[in-house]
Amino acid sequence: MDIRAIFLGLTFALMWSSAFTSARIIVQDAPPVTALALRFLISGLIGVGLAAALGQTAGLSRAQWRSTIIFGICQNAMYLGLNFVAMRTIEAGLASIIASSMPLMVGMLGWIVFRERLPALGIAGLVMGFVGVAVIMATRISGGVDMTGLAMCIIGALALSVATLSVRGASSGGNLLMIVGLQMLVGAVVLGVVALLTETWQVTWSARLIAAFIYTTLVPGLAATLIWFVLVNRIGAVRAATFHFLNPFFGVAVAAVLLGETLGLTDVIGVAIIMAGILAVQLSRQKPPA
Repeated sequence: MDIRAIFLGLTFALMWSSAFTSARIIVQDAPPVTALALRFLISGLIGVGLAAALGQTAGLSRAQWRSTIIFGICQNAMYLGLNFVAMRTIEAGLASIIASSMPLMVGMLGWIVFRERLPALGIAGLVMGFVGVAVIMATRISGGVDMTGLAMCIIGALALSVATLSVRGASSGGNLLMIVGLQMLVGAVVLGVVALLTETWQVTWSARLIAAFIYTTLVPGLAATLIWFVLVNRIGAVRAATFHFLNPFFGVAVAAVLLGETLGLTDVIGVAIIMAGILAVQLSRQKPPA
C-alpha cells in the first residue's frame, strides 16, 4: 500500500463518513427515497457526461455490466436507500458505526463463501469487531433505539459488503468514470420506482437543506465513489475496505461538530474495539516482505 493509496483511502474515509451527517440533515426536511433518487440522477448524469467528454463509452463488457448493475442496486439502492430511511429515527453517528462493520462482513464473506485463507489474527479481528458492534447495539437497544431503523442499517451494511466484492469486476477494463455514472443511474431508477410507490413530495425548504443536498450529491456521491473505485482497483477490495476502520471516528466527529450528537462511554469503547478488529483483519491480509 503506497503513499497514493493511503492518501486516497484517507480522503475517501472522510468523504464517506461525512455523508451520514448530510443525509441526516436532508431526511429531516425531505422524503428520503425521493431525495436520494434525485441525488443519484444528478450525480449519474454528471458522471456520464464527464466520461463522454473524456472519450469513455458505455460499451462495457458483459462482466462489467453485471458488476455495475449489482453495485448500483446493492450500494446505491439498498445500502444508501435503507440508511436514508433509517436516519429519520437513527442518529448519524450510530449509522456510521454500523456501516463501519462492512469490512468485517467483507472479510467474513471472503472467508466463508469464497474460501479465502484467513490467518488466526484475521479470525480474531473478525470476532473482536463483531463484539464491538454487539457492545454498541446492546447499549442502544436497552436505551430504546428504533429497532426498525437499526435493522435497516444492518441490512444496508450487508448489501454494501456485496457491492464491495463486486467492484473489481466492474472497474477492470477501463471506462471507470462512465461505470461510476452508470451505477448511479441504476440506483436512481430503482429508488425512483420505490419513491413513486411509497412517498409524497413534501419538502421544508431551507438553505441548510439545499447545501446538504449539493454537498452529498457532489462529494460523498460522485467524488467519493470515483475514489473508491480507483482505490479498490489499485489495492483490492479487502485492503481498500480497511479504510472503513476510520469511519466510526470520522462519522462520529463530523456528526458531533455539525449536529451536536454525543456518544456514551460504552459507545466509545465499542468503536475502539471495532477499529482494532478491522485493523487486525487488515494486518492478517498483509503479505510478508520478500
